[in-house]
Amino acid sequence: MRRRTFLQAAGSAAIVWPMPTSAARDATLPLVAVLLPAPEESSKPRLAALREGLKDEGLLEGSHYSIEARFASGDFARLPELAKELDELKPRVFVASANAVLVVHKLLPDTPLVFTAIAADPIAFGLAQSYTRPGGSATGNVMNAIGGEESLTAKRLGFFRDLVPNIKRLGMIGSWVPQLPGGLLYQEEVALRNTSGQLGFKFEKYAIKTLDDLEQAFAKASADDVDALYISGDPLLFANISRVMPHILAAAKPTLGTYPEWARAGLLLTYSNDLADGFRRAGVYAARIIKGAEPGDLPIDQASKFTLAINLKTAKQLGISVPPNLLTLADELIE
Repeated sequence: MRRRTFLQAAGSAAIVWPMPTSAARDATLPLVAVLLPAPEESSKPRLAALREGLKDEGLLEGSHYSIEARFASGDFARLPELAKELDELKPRVFVASANAVLVVHKLLPDTPLVFTAIAADPIAFGLAQSYTRPGGSATGNVMNAIGGEESLTAKRLGFFRDLVPNIKRLGMIGSWVPQLPGGLLYQEEVALRNTSGQLGFKFEKYAIKTLDDLEQAFAKASADDVDALYISGDPLLFANISRVMPHILAAAKPTLGTYPEWARAGLLLTYSNDLADGFRRAGVYAARIIKGAEPGDLPIDQASKFTLAINLKTAKQLGISVPPNLLTLADELIE
């Protein structure tokens, strides 16, 4: 029987565990440098998972390696600065997620890099030559198999259409990222546009440059009479869930997105791979590189654990009855 988790909705509270981002560093130990676009607080479970992966390979922090982490808190412009700051510490290996991956690889192309939490094709982005033998300085795991964001988005929208079957127009709220033209958020937009067309409804994008643009973006979506809203998985919005949610609730429309933290905060439905599992596997690869493995010899891994979360409280407020098949499939039901 499929295991499901029932959570009581409590604002935007996601479960986190107290965990220091770095222990007192011993300069004689190999350094794992971690660069994340998200805020420090929401990254704690992922850092804990990263350490667990290193432990799975027999490495303990403070005895076999040290760790230093930096967090951009959704401010992409800070990623190059933070990458250089970490590089000055002479790390043995970098671990980076989402938009930080491309920044590290561009600035430090010869530095061993383990990537995670990306849904784009690493070959298309120049991170590797192949999945089975990356061949360069980077390896890691992706959020989906070859086909990347598009197949993951198709699954997500398929669940959502089962829940909200009469969609004619879907609006996407996402940030415009001038620092990373054609980057990972662009892939998300393309996947949404293509999948929406395949499923028979129109797609509209409402881009923001800063959080101050949120009110205008939601107002434009409302004026266009979209039937539902897709909240992008980009780190700017994720880093500011508490600021974004009032606009979502005021819109009073069915909503979907990526990570379960959004569903716990009030989105109707989310579907994503298990990010903590991705960070654990990134820790395994970081440990192997510390032990002497070459990144180019470590095959790129693909996600095997996914989380479908449905907020039953939000469904009730919107007058939506959740079909039995989704109640059975859901990994998390938030009440």
